[in-house]
Formats: sequence, C-alpha cells, structure tokens
Amino acid sequence: MADYIGAIDQGTTSTRFIVFDRSGRTVAISQKEHKQIYPKPGWVEHNADEVWQNTRAVMAEAMAEGGLGPHDLDAIGITNQRETTIVWNRKTGKPITNAIVWQDSRVADDAQEFAKSGGQNRFRSKTGLPLTTYFSGLKIRWILEHVAGARDAALGGDLLFGTIDTFLVWHLTGGSKGGIHITDVTNASRTQLMHLESLSWDREILDTFEIPDTMLPTIRSSSEIYGIANEPAVQDVAIAGILGDQQAALVGQTCFEPGEAKNTYGTGCFLLMNTGTRKIESKSGLLTTMGYKLGDQPAHYALEGSIAITGALVQWLRDNLGLIEKSSDVEKLARSVSDNGGVYFVPAFSGLYAPYWKDNARGVIAGLTRYANKGHFARAVLEATAFQTRDVLEAMEKDSGIKLDALRADGGMVTNDLLMQFQADILDKPVVRPVTKDATTALGAAYAAGLASGYFKDIKDLRANWSADRTWKPHLAPGKRDLMYSLWKRAVTKSFDWVD
Repeated sequence: MADYIGAIDQGTTSTRFIVFDRSGRTVAISQKEHKQIYPKPGWVEHNADEVWQNTRAVMAEAMAEGGLGPHDLDAIGITNQRETTIVWNRKTGKPITNAIVWQDSRVADDAQEFAKSGGQNRFRSKTGLPLTTYFSGLKIRWILEHVAGARDAALGGDLLFGTIDTFLVWHLTGGSKGGIHITDVTNASRTQLMHLESLSWDREILDTFEIPDTMLPTIRSSSEIYGIANEPAVQDVAIAGILGDQQAALVGQTCFEPGEAKNTYGTGCFLLMNTGTRKIESKSGLLTTMGYKLGDQPAHYALEGSIAITGALVQWLRDNLGLIEKSSDVEKLARSVSDNGGVYFVPAFSGLYAPYWKDNARGVIAGLTRYANKGHFARAVLEATAFQTRDVLEAMEKDSGIKLDALRADGGMVTNDLLMQFQADILDKPVVRPVTKDATTALGAAYAAGLASGYFKDIKDLRANWSADRTWKPHLAPGKRDLMYSLWKRAVTKSFDWVD
C-alpha cells in the first residue's frame, strides 16, 4: 500500500490538489485560481477548459513539490463546487458553452414558470429541493434552449452533462477515448433530477424539464473504485472517492452520527446536519439532501442550509469597492471600530437562499448615518455571515428537533478570529475550529477514497484524526444579542421583492 492519499478540491474560485498522510496531515499542496466571468447582471460563468487545465497543473505541481510519483499515492478523491453545470461534446471533449455556476440566477423566470403548476415545492418530496435558480436541472435546460444546435445534438446522443466532478473524472480516465461518465449520489442530489430514495434519475422531472437521459452520468456511491487515472502526474492511480464540497466537509469533520453538524465558511456558507438513514423533509426552508453513501452501506441524508454570499462579500469589498487590498485585511479594518455603528448588510446579490428562498431579493445596506465609516462597513460584512448562519441554524434545530451543543466550523474564513467570536456570540453557542481547518473538503474526499481503497480501515480511523484547534465561547449580553438579531431580521425584509 502506498504512503499517501490525494484529493482534487475544485472550488468556486480555485482548484487545489492536496496530498495527505494517514493522519490527515497535508504533505503537499498546489492551488490555482480561475477566472470569474460575469456576462450580465446575475450571470456567473467559468471556463470549464481552464478548470481542467488548472486541475492538471496543480496535480503536477503538488506531486513535484512533495517529490512524489504516482506510486506514492494509494488513491485519489475528488470534491467539487456543486450544481455548477457543464455540457460538452462527447466526441471532442469541448464544452459547448461556459459552465453555468451555482450562483447564477439566469433561470429565475423558468423557476417561476414551472412553479405555476404545483408551486415552488413541486418536486421537493422527491428531490428535497425547491424550484429555484440554484440547482443544475434548469441550467441544463437553459443550455439546451439557448445554445444553437444544442438540443438536436443532445437528442442525437452527442452531448454529455456533468457537474465538475463528472467532467474531471471523464477527462482523467481518458476523455473522448474511453473516459467514464459518472457522478456520486451527493452531486446527483444537487441537480434536482435525482429521486432521493431510489438514488436514480427521476423520469417525470426529466420529461418536465425536457432533458434527454442520454446526457446524464451514471450515479455511483461516494466511496468506491470508479476507474484509473490516465494523466501523467497520477498515472494509474485509482479514483475512488467523489463528494460534493459540502458533503465532503461533513465527512472531513467526521460528522458520522445523526445530529452532528458542520458549517463551512467559503465563497458561500453551508451548514449541514447528518440525519442518518432517515430523510427529514424540511418545513423551515432547508434542503433535504444526500450526506454521503460509503460503498455498499446505506445512504446517509442531511439537512442543509445554503447561504450564497459570505466570503464572496469580502471579495466584493476588495474588488468592487477597493476598501481593502487583500481579503485578510477585512479583520483589521473591522477591528478599527468597536461595533457595526448600526450598519447591517444583507448580501442578496443573487437572491436569498435558505431559509428564505427569495430569487427576487437583492442586496441591501441598512442603518446608514453620517457616523458610518469603512470600518463599520467591514464589520457589517463579517457580521452578515454570522447572522445568516443563525438564520439557518434556527431552522435546522426546528426541523430536526435537535439542539446543537456546539458548531464545528471550517473553510477559509475560520482564520478570522473576529468573525468566529461574533459567530459564537450571536448563536450563544461555542464554535469549534478543527486542526485541519482550511482543507476539510479535500480531506473528506481523501477519506472517501481511502475507505474504498483500504488505505483507511473504517470511520474509527477517521475519527481518531479529528482534533480541535480552538474554541470560541459566547460573551455577548443577551439583550444586545436579541437587539442585533432583530435589526438584522428587519434588514433582511428590506431586501425582499426588489426585482419584479
């Protein structure tokens, strides 16, 4: 057995390849950003070819950095931004248009149109998801309707659909020369095309959206040996794990028991609670989704609260307003003031996700006076992440009937001590950061691959790797907490129904 396990972590803004040892420690890493493309207001795209070439590059660079060869890797796992939609030609391997990113809201009118018959929850009993702009199914339909010749090509069997995991696996295993066309249950559950109980594509929804099933990948478990890599840096290494990024973080945080939950602070924020083999239908605006399926074991479900804009709001403060030079500067600027100065920022740039699901909401800054300065803006930006997390956590506790004792936090923003302290304050719960804090999604994919290959014996091995790095305990006075949260809720209502 080889000494290490690898993971491709393909995210919204960048692609990483990370090599881990058996204790979950990072041995080598390489990362490349890719371009964010905004053709129109509300549209967000990626160049899928650029993503693939970046993936090849980071694999080669990380392996070289660690002085490693393919023989040093036992297996590779893949984790990816979910819902982002690629359609490509099976003969040439070329996408027929840019990938439509999960944040993209161009299908808002389509979502409303389909909701006229059966409402926004028309397919929720089957898929766990409301009709909204978030998921892949309507994005596929948009491509078939708006890219010249796409529907005819799809009907002729020439086009393939995939989320990023599918596109990468297809290329890694040979592409047009025999690449395998698969996805796992977690990514399939985010298309709004998979039935959560049968774990298969749903014929009624495919017919409703007019999507040919010949485009769709085969659905597999999250942990099994799918195929062998045919890429020089990782030649002949087994590809053995696939998890959507938030489910990968759930596994990386070893949340294997019902009621265990994690929140990942990245471009968006994603709070997932393991509900075990029981599928809980949300009545509070959350998503019912797949948690993971490890080989032949029963599928585990999760409740999810998805927040579109958190870390992306810090990037907006940097790139659009120029108030900071780099994202990490936001904490220093926010600390230049003692509080938010009455400023509340609702970042509904692409509408609001859980628990509101308001596609027609737009961003609002409330409470401005002449007193407000850029420090108050920075603080309001950070606090928006924590407030949105509380919205989701309250809905999750209501649906599940489980009160969380503490929140496990991971992702790029958890290095921001001010944010983590305010998160504990506004939740009135401890927030715990693990030792592996900014590579948890990749670690989860590595765990899934290692379980399939035998590199890890069982989930007890994985639990033994988890340890806390720091815990923040709440210190905010109850009256202040209640006042700030009530003002936040008032600001949220101001963002509703902005677009007709």
